[in-house]
This record gives sequence, C-alpha cells and structure tokens, in this order.
Amino acid sequence: MKHLYEAVVTTRPVILGRVPDGTPVELPAGTPAQIAQALGSSFTLLVQGQMLRLKGADADAIGLPPPASPDVPADATPDDVEPLVWRTLRTCYDPEIPVDIVELGLVYGCDVRPMEDGRVRVSVRMTLTAPGCGMGEVIAEDVCDKVLALPHVGEATVELVFDPPWDRSRMSEAAQLTLGL
Repeated sequence: MKHLYEAVVTTRPVILGRVPDGTPVELPAGTPAQIAQALGSSFTLLVQGQMLRLKGADADAIGLPPPASPDVPADATPDDVEPLVWRTLRTCYDPEIPVDIVELGLVYGCDVRPMEDGRVRVSVRMTLTAPGCGMGEVIAEDVCDKVLALPHVGEATVELVFDPPWDRSRMSEAAQLTLGL
C-alpha cells in the first residue's frame, strides 16, 4: 500500500478530476505526483500544485490494484444488499475532507427496492457541505458508480438535495473528532 505523500509516477495516460470543480485533466504516462489522500477507493493526488481525484478503477495508473468487488450470495434479497450499499457509501469521500459522506452526515436516505428481474434499484438522497460545492456532481457520480458496481444492483440514482440544509450537527462524533471539531 502506498502511503500519504508518497511519490508516485503515472504508468499510463489517465484522466482525473480537478478538485474542487471536477474538470477533467489528462495526465500522460510518466507524470510525477504525490498521494495526498487515499480513502475509500479513490485517491487525491498532488500534481504540479493541483489537487486531482483519481478513481479507484484507475488505481493501476499509479501502481495500485483496483478495489475488489464484494462477495454477495446469488440469492441475495434487498435486505441483504442494503447493508452492502451502506458499507459502499462509507467508501465515498469529498476529495478535500478525510471523512466519508456517511460520517459527515451527507446521506439523508438510501432506499433499496426489488426490481422485476430479481435485481434491486437503489435510490440515494444526499446533500453537500455547501450548495456551491464544485465537486457535488463528481461525488454523486462516484456514489452512483460504486453502488452500480455492486452485485445484484440493476439501477442506482443519486439525488442531490439541499433541504434540509447540511450543518455540522449532522456529523458523527467520530467525524467531528477526525476533523478536530
């Protein structure tokens, strides 16, 4: 496992998202970087003074294996899948904050319902720490991608909502301790 602020070099061309606005940035093979955050299954890299978010699926571009998919029984029910969805949500991070979106209190709801074909439909309602957060769509896309990658999930939607507005009281005690609040 690579350590924070460890130097890495891209092994192939890769597209990352610039923090905080998510603008795609292509890095060629051989680009030096530092790992600034390695939480969940994505990475925040420092590259020439910029913070860039690397998806876990592209971890091989910095010499790391992509995240493994969890094992789920073939006969899993929505009740079996829901805890897995919540564990997955705990692997989603704002690239600038070292606390997952569940502990930050950004997830307002998660609904797992059966579909006719035996798979499940997952609907997540979440907010952001600030309505103007430029990474909002990127975080929502990360949530959707990770949930869709779970076994038995046929559809996933993420709705960004701002009512009620987020405030620090929604954070878990662990999140507040991590952030020194």
